[in-house]
Amino acid sequence: MEFSRKAFLRLVGGAALAAGLSSTAALAQDVTLTLHQFLPPQANVPKLVLDVWADKIEADSNGRIKIQRYPAMQLGGTPPELIDQAMDGVADIVWAVNGFTPGRFPRTEVFELPFMSSDARATSYAYWKLMEEQMQDADFKDVQVLGAWVHGPGMLHTKKPVAVPSDLQGMKIRGGSRLVNQLLEKVGATPVGLPVTAIPEALSKGVIDGTTIPWEVTTALKVSELVGNHTEFAGPAIYNLTFVLAMNKDKYDALPDDLRAIVDANSGLDFSIFAGGTQADADGPARQLAVDAGNNIVTVSEEQAKEWDTMARPIYDAWIADMDSKGIDGQALIDQARALMSEYKPSN
Repeated sequence: MEFSRKAFLRLVGGAALAAGLSSTAALAQDVTLTLHQFLPPQANVPKLVLDVWADKIEADSNGRIKIQRYPAMQLGGTPPELIDQAMDGVADIVWAVNGFTPGRFPRTEVFELPFMSSDARATSYAYWKLMEEQMQDADFKDVQVLGAWVHGPGMLHTKKPVAVPSDLQGMKIRGGSRLVNQLLEKVGATPVGLPVTAIPEALSKGVIDGTTIPWEVTTALKVSELVGNHTEFAGPAIYNLTFVLAMNKDKYDALPDDLRAIVDANSGLDFSIFAGGTQADADGPARQLAVDAGNNIVTVSEEQAKEWDTMARPIYDAWIADMDSKGIDGQALIDQARALMSEYKPSN
């Protein structure tokens, strides 16, 4: 039986309509993304940074993007495995500490050098700029980086007072990165490698005598209840850690164009400055808790810090040589990072 022309046109029209509906459905599809990180949900970064970011993307997409949050390693694995989980698709998005995998992301360490950073917003600005220019296509070529930032000034929290380098002699101190561990060794302390979540138990059991973390982290970990002394630096910080919010590359590339644009609009430079600044802003309330507890706070002046800085100089020399061995101009990276930090101007 032959089709009539009308029947044929109806058939073609129906197919076209179906194709159009299918195309429209593809454009309007919902996307669910998993976000995995290592801190409990009430900690400052999940509460004040990651949730704010995720909520904004969900709102801007009118709910078409859903971000399921998995704190405290609920998807399994250990914190050093987070970046691999993003690469392998175990999680779509991860928040990771680069120092958890020492030496894997060498260029990021320029911001982790002792006494390199004094302002989290300026450093996060510089870090994102270098991420775009040098790191995304090199160190982070296997993921899509959505944000790159540092916390507020790193400092010491110890059972005994620390004012000068020799005060750390013989102490067991949890260090946050390989570079701060090198500094701890130079002043005669024993660096102990521990995830940040293990700090309270290690302090209470005497496994360590102190730790290096910024003020804001002390709240969730109740560090001010476990030690009575805190050493901060009036000038550049004794150390900083670098973070990334990284996404599985295939998942990012597979996003519909309009949804990828929403993710992009909420990520990048402004978000990185916001994230670093938000962490630093949480330092004040955490410090006040230590003051209220009657703890001893030692503030090392910039003049007094010169002794510490002198002991850190060989770490710079060794780092530059290490970078040079990897085909990276370490001194140029330091100079560029410092220039970018100086370039930063607060938006308000």
